[in-house]
Amino acid sequence: MAVGSRTGPGSECQDPDWATERDPSPRPRARGLTQKTPTTNSGGGSRMNVGTAHSEVNPNTRVMNSRGIWLSYVLAIGLLHVVLLSIPFVSVPVVWTLTNLIHNMGMYIFLHTVKGTPFETPDQGKARLLTHWEQMDYGVQFTASRKFLTITPIVLYFLTSFYTKYDQIHFVLNTVSLMSVLIPKLPQLHGVRIFGINKY
Repeated sequence: MAVGSRTGPGSECQDPDWATERDPSPRPRARGLTQKTPTTNSGGGSRMNVGTAHSEVNPNTRVMNSRGIWLSYVLAIGLLHVVLLSIPFVSVPVVWTLTNLIHNMGMYIFLHTVKGTPFETPDQGKARLLTHWEQMDYGVQFTASRKFLTITPIVLYFLTSFYTKYDQIHFVLNTVSLMSVLIPKLPQLHGVRIFGINKY
């Protein structure tokens, strides 16, 4: 034991770190939640945000980098195709075209039309005017997730064209559908609203 240190009842802790952790100011409590004592990390001084489920300011930026999300995405396309194949009296070329059209329509709506984020983010509304595609990877272009989401509709387009035997009507429909999801992905159109469509 060090000379001059006191232990026992009535003694005060002389640790300066302990003194800085105490916060006598009252904190607001949410209804039904218990207050947790903030802690410091190993670096010292900075407080953890207790109760936060993720470390991202906006989870939309990293959702396509989650483990297994690419496989789940491909399996969902396959499941859609199998469900369409199970419909009686629908030919295989029509099923392939429907798979391509439904996939591209869903991709266009969820990646290039819907704006904002379903999460409560402390970014002061910066994500409110951005589509999911523009929020991905903090707007950095040509990341692995962006390349994957660009290549997938192209591969599906080639498969659809092959199984429809390059029929003219199917070819036009699938080509227009492909362009509708490829053009908005161009870096030159990042944040651009043509004719002010979907500006607000």
